[in-house]
Amino acid sequence: MLTELHIEDLGIIDRLDLVFADGLVVLTGETGAGKTMLIEAISLLVGGRADAARVRSGAGEARVEGRFVVGDTEHVVARVVPLDGRSRAYIDGRLATVSQLADLGATLVDLHGQHTHQSLLSVAVQRASLDQFAGSDLEPLRVARGRITEIDAALATLGGDAKSRAREIDLLRFQVQEISALGITDPDEDRRLEADEDVLADATAHREAGETAIAALNADGAAADALGSAIAGLAHRAPFSALVGRLRDVAAEVADIASELRSVTESCEDDPQRLAEVRARRQDLRELQRKYGDSLVEVLAYRDESAQRLAELESHEVRVAELETKRSAAVKAERKAAAAVAAARRGAATTLGRRITAHLADLAMERAVVQIEVSGDDPADEITFLLAANPGSPPAPLAKVASGGELARTMLAIRMVLTDGPPILIFDEVDAGIGGQAATAVAQCLARLAQSHQVFVVTHLAQVAAVAHQQIVVRKDIVTADGAERTRATADAVTGNDRVDEIARMLSGRPDSTAARRHARELLAG
Repeated sequence: MLTELHIEDLGIIDRLDLVFADGLVVLTGETGAGKTMLIEAISLLVGGRADAARVRSGAGEARVEGRFVVGDTEHVVARVVPLDGRSRAYIDGRLATVSQLADLGATLVDLHGQHTHQSLLSVAVQRASLDQFAGSDLEPLRVARGRITEIDAALATLGGDAKSRAREIDLLRFQVQEISALGITDPDEDRRLEADEDVLADATAHREAGETAIAALNADGAAADALGSAIAGLAHRAPFSALVGRLRDVAAEVADIASELRSVTESCEDDPQRLAEVRARRQDLRELQRKYGDSLVEVLAYRDESAQRLAELESHEVRVAELETKRSAAVKAERKAAAAVAAARRGAATTLGRRITAHLADLAMERAVVQIEVSGDDPADEITFLLAANPGSPPAPLAKVASGGELARTMLAIRMVLTDGPPILIFDEVDAGIGGQAATAVAQCLARLAQSHQVFVVTHLAQVAAVAHQQIVVRKDIVTADGAERTRATADAVTGNDRVDEIARMLSGRPDSTAARRHARELLAG
């Protein structure tokens, strides 16, 4: 519900704070007092059009704030309309766009009458309303359409048309064969070949260096002989016993190194053919890395992925046949579900139209007829609520044929049948041109609707005002400020004798009339 409303400098309102009750809230007062300005303030809070001409004379901007409470959720929204520039919107203290304000407002308020914030004029809402009334089961249709989308996506990944698929197959086949032809089994082969090339490319120099080192260790007078002489000179001399042991270890290590040097040196053979093979192999591997990855690991991974994709494409016909069979089944299910939804919509449309029309007869629109048009291919998504307001006039979409009062009463009749919707309903001009029994019927309809919604009504009907949970009287007076007269609107909730006086005024134009006051008390007593 809308619990609080604050208005500054809007129209003839300079400053106004109101706290609203739940249920039916009526706004009454003399014509031109500013009742509709309160409705316009609420419209601004739910994304309605901002008009700088509505800023109070002498003020720089108009401001409206409201507190909405639905269940455990509370929203404080605000709208500022400057004389110059664009309006500003706030949701829960944060700047927001007007579209965000409108999105939130659509979940909170339905405004019916001369204003534009009317969700039931939306094709989508009309379709949803008919589905709710018909009990349409939309889930099988959603599931079937989702399945078709999945299958179509799978078909698309198989390669598109035949020519593009053939081109991709040729490319993948070449790439897989090019990589596989080199027979790579070791991801580190390129590093191993680099070491081999280094040995082969300088084999003669390597062998000469090895032979020189061997001679330095083993030739007469070389390291081995020097170590032997040192050991012989120190052996059996107690002070050097520990050092003799270490010298013998060194001599053994030198002998081992000399043996390994000889082995490595002998392996360093000049082999131009092998060198050419290694270089050619390394070039082939570098070419693959240039095309398919920075390392042989990446190259091999690319080959495996390409081989998998190639297998999918080469088995395309089989896979396509499988998917097409599944798609045919999904399309059949979608058509069946769509037909069921269309049947439910068409079957309920006439009944819904008749039930709304029956309520219109109680609302001083005895000759009006509402029809629900259901068209389009199954599931018949094109839903339009039509109204023939007068005999002989063809049915037309609601917004195009109804006056403000007729539209408000039609929306009231629709809401009496379709109780779902936003929790706050606002009716402006709902009582235009009616009285007597029709006025009592309107009051009864609004009172029933207020059992499940917070309902705001701008009314001149005493019958409607008398059944309200809260009555707010809007008055206009003249005030003098700085030597100048200005018009100002005020609004107050009335109770007790003040409410009796207001309803008496609505009945007779004279709040002090004894007969009118007696009638007012009778209406309030129910």
